[in-house]
Amino acid sequence: YLIVKDGIVKRYNDAKKEWGYGKLIPLTTFLDTNEGYLEQDIASFGAEIFSGTAVQVQEKVTFISNPPNNVFTWKILHFSNLEDKFYYSDDFLVEDRYWRLGFNPKGTGDGRSQAIPIFLYAQGHKPNAVATNTWGAVNLRLKNQRSSNHAQIYSAAWYPTRSDYGVGVNTIISLAEFNDASKGYSVNDSIIFEAEMVKVSVTNIVPI
Repeated sequence: YLIVKDGIVKRYNDAKKEWGYGKLIPLTTFLDTNEGYLEQDIASFGAEIFSGTAVQVQEKVTFISNPPNNVFTWKILHFSNLEDKFYYSDDFLVEDRYWRLGFNPKGTGDGRSQAIPIFLYAQGHKPNAVATNTWGAVNLRLKNQRSSNHAQIYSAAWYPTRSDYGVGVNTIISLAEFNDASKGYSVNDSIIFEAEMVKVSVTNIVPI
């Protein structure tokens, strides 16, 4: 006998009425009479079925574009006095999950001592929300305080349930451009970051 064990629960319904293997055994092996699968041009197949408890609910993931209260502004004072470490904003809530911004004023990675970085971090979920991975798409900005010529990047990723995972860039603006007083990114020793959450996922448990 050739015995194949799947071990994975399969669900049959109107949309999926069959499961199986496209390549169970090489045809040359099957046709070789010395292997014993064919006898007098007859082959036998069998299946042992284990019926499990029917699943009554499932997760439903919905992607929401431009959700309510999706813009968060973080103003940082006394920028020149900041140390060489990561600073984090207050948490802000968009749909079912809290988020926050973070950056090191001295730079990170390949932008170290050359550029200003910015990262978005997913935090915990609000009470009664389904705590699972979350899709977050965001426009991250360093605002120009004298015009609408903001430094901006777009970032999108799946954020795991843990709260130490950040996505962003090491270089939202070079230090040379940032330090140019005529550009308007630093005014009265203050800077302004902004996060615009343009799409997030929300997961709900729904009956089947």
